[in-house]
Amino acid sequence: MEKSQSNPSNAVIPPYVKALSGSLGGIVEASCLQPIDVIKTRLQLDRTGTYRGIIHCGATVSRTEGVRALWKGLTPFATHLTLKYALRMGSNAVLQGAFKDSQTGKVSSHGRFISGFGAGVLEALVIVTPFEVVKIRLQQQRGLSHELLKYKGPVHCARRIIREEGIRGLWSGASPTVMRNGTNQAAMFSAKNAFDVLLWKKHEGDGRVLLPWQSMISGFLAGTAGPICTGPFDVVKTRLMAQGRGDGELKYKGLFHAIRTIYAEEGLLALWKGLLPRLMRIPPGQAIMWGVADQVIGLYERQYLTVAAPL
Repeated sequence: MEKSQSNPSNAVIPPYVKALSGSLGGIVEASCLQPIDVIKTRLQLDRTGTYRGIIHCGATVSRTEGVRALWKGLTPFATHLTLKYALRMGSNAVLQGAFKDSQTGKVSSHGRFISGFGAGVLEALVIVTPFEVVKIRLQQQRGLSHELLKYKGPVHCARRIIREEGIRGLWSGASPTVMRNGTNQAAMFSAKNAFDVLLWKKHEGDGRVLLPWQSMISGFLAGTAGPICTGPFDVVKTRLMAQGRGDGELKYKGLFHAIRTIYAEEGLLALWKGLLPRLMRIPPGQAIMWGVADQVIGLYERQYLTVAAPL
């Protein structure tokens, strides 16, 4: 193949292409993995031992509420993932551009890490927190009768939260969400790039397109570390989002108070409740998302980028 003489720094994939790739990946991921997210949320909110594990939780929800209950909150979840991945991929591309070396066109490891953290913080504040508050409030509801449910749907839920708790109610649990998402995305973007290079000798902008299964392996491996490192933030986030300001005195006053309270009342391992379903959802979710996103990005690379991979 003839190599272009262009400077590698010109081999730039526009942020809008990455944003689009993330959106499409998010739609597919949400449709496939919503039941695992419902189970994770139920386990994290279970303080009385109602559920004895993942399978028992899923079976109990299906038996008592119907199979469709495993897809509760799908609309906000799918919308949330689509917008989140668009913002994550697009903002990460913009931030990486600021750290790109003008001579070589490469992004350093620390630049990639900081860009990922910044993208995670941005998505947490703009997209993730309000959508997850609505999703968790819907998922924690038990009962078959629609009339008995406090929240009738995503829009009704958001309106009621604003009416009863104020606009700030939609940002309950923002602090642990920022910590969780910032750390997750810093690790994920760094690891995904490293695995692409290590396993497949794939460099961004080289015009090569990974096969879907190759992208899925890299995405799966990149998605494993975050849940283990950020388990306590995720549990605290869920507890803070689930409690309503209109329900009387709040049990958890904030990030550190929640960590202390959960540790004192339920033990250290309670801070990693729901870890297994998170590991069942996030790495496969990243595999699905990257399997789709890399094909979209690869299509653009084949059509418009001719710079050969850096040595």
